[in-house]
Amino acid sequence: MGIMSKINEINAPSLGLRALSCALVLTLPPSLLADYEDGVNAAFKGDFETALHEFTLAAEEGLDLAQYNLAILYFTGQGVVQDAAEAFRWTELAAQQGHVAAQFNLGSLYYAGDGVEADTDKAVEMFEGAARAGHAAAALILANMYADGELTPDVEPGLFAQLSSTLSSLFSSDQNNEGLVLAHVWANVAIANDSSAADALRVNLEGRMSGEQLSQARRQFALQQIE
Repeated sequence: MGIMSKINEINAPSLGLRALSCALVLTLPPSLLADYEDGVNAAFKGDFETALHEFTLAAEEGLDLAQYNLAILYFTGQGVVQDAAEAFRWTELAAQQGHVAAQFNLGSLYYAGDGVEADTDKAVEMFEGAARAGHAAAALILANMYADGELTPDVEPGLFAQLSSTLSSLFSSDQNNEGLVLAHVWANVAIANDSSAADALRVNLEGRMSGEQLSQARRQFALQQIE
C-alpha cells in the first residue's frame, strides 16, 4: 500500500465537531460562539448548508475550530460545491493558529497536491508539527514514510536534526538503516499517543533492525520525549 493510500485510510474525511471548552467559551464573543454552535448543531442534523453559513461567519472572525470544519465541508462537498482550493485556504488558516488536526490535514493536502501544488517537504513539516503536538496519525504517517524508504534523513527538513547530530558519533549506519531508526522513533511516538495501528508497524520494523539500530531508536525516542 502506497503512502497516499495510507494517508487516505488514516485521514478519512470526517467532521471533528465537539463542544467548546469552558475556558474557550469565556474568551469568545457571544455572537461568535452562537454562530459556531449553530453550525455544529446544523451539521449534526445533516443540514450542511446552514452549517456552511454559520461556520463561515465564525471562521471569518478567526475561530480556528470553525475554519477547520469549514475546510472539511469544502473538501467533501457537503453543503457546497467541492472546492479543494478553499479547503486548503481554511485548513491553512486553522493550522497557523495551532489547530493540530488542521496541521495534519494540511500535510495531507500538501502531499496529495489538493488545492495547492504538491510539496513533500511542506507535508513532512506539517506532519512533524502535528506529531510533536500529540497527533498519533501524523506520527504514524511519518513512520510509514521512513519504513517504506520514501523519506530519507538527508532530504528531511530538520526532523530530529539535533538528535541525529548528538547520536551520530555514537552509532554508525547508512541512510537506509537510519531511515529504519527514524521510522521506529515515529512509530513509538504514535503508540505513545494511543495509535493501535502503530504496534504492527513497530513489530515489523524490529524484525528488520539490528540490536544497535534498536538501541539508537530507543535513545532518540527518549531524548525526543524530554525536548
